Amino acid sequence: MPKLRVHNVTVTLDGFATGVDQRLDAPFGDGMEGLHDWMFAAMRDHADGKSGIDAGFIARSEENIGATIMGRNMFGPQRGPWQDESWTGWWGDNPPYHHPVFVHTHHLRPSVPKEGGTTFHFTDEPVETVLRRAFEAARGRDVRLGGGPATIQQYLRAGLVDEFHLTIAPLLAGRGERLLDRVPDGVAGYRVAELVSSDAVTHAVLVRR
Repeated sequence: MPKLRVHNVTVTLDGFATGVDQRLDAPFGDGMEGLHDWMFAAMRDHADGKSGIDAGFIARSEENIGATIMGRNMFGPQRGPWQDESWTGWWGDNPPYHHPVFVHTHHLRPSVPKEGGTTFHFTDEPVETVLRRAFEAARGRDVRLGGGPATIQQYLRAGLVDEFHLTIAPLLAGRGERLLDRVPDGVAGYRVAELVSSDAVTHAVLVRR
């Protein structure tokens, strides 16, 4: 049965997934410099055919994924109504998804087709409806849930996440948005199935009990 999976979501030691004042030149906000250095290095290693703990988790995140769900904050730095529709994501003309992507937003706009099979669809529907649409679009494959933290929290509170890969980086932020705030009951049904560290980060995989 297809699953909803979270992959490569990275937090600091004090639990922050984003800092304050997210903007074009600081996509994850202030105080988060270096948070994803492990991921960029692992992606290069994976592309070069190299093995290793971090590269292995990157490879797993790409297996059997047919659609992605993300929040408005992950799609771009703008807030509120779209001033125009010139912004089409951080990823250029050929985003790395190559499948349908559903973007949660209170401010709808037409779908944005890109090269390589990626199309961004904008929705203000409930999480259950969006997930159903994503499963239909994935055609039997799994759906990946991206950030930001508020979007992941919504799906955790609704009990919809089947597998959750969390990465802890050796950084302290002090302020920002914590990943697991406002989900006191949302993680109660999970257990830690894997816990392994590389030289750069610690990986934890949570699955349903």
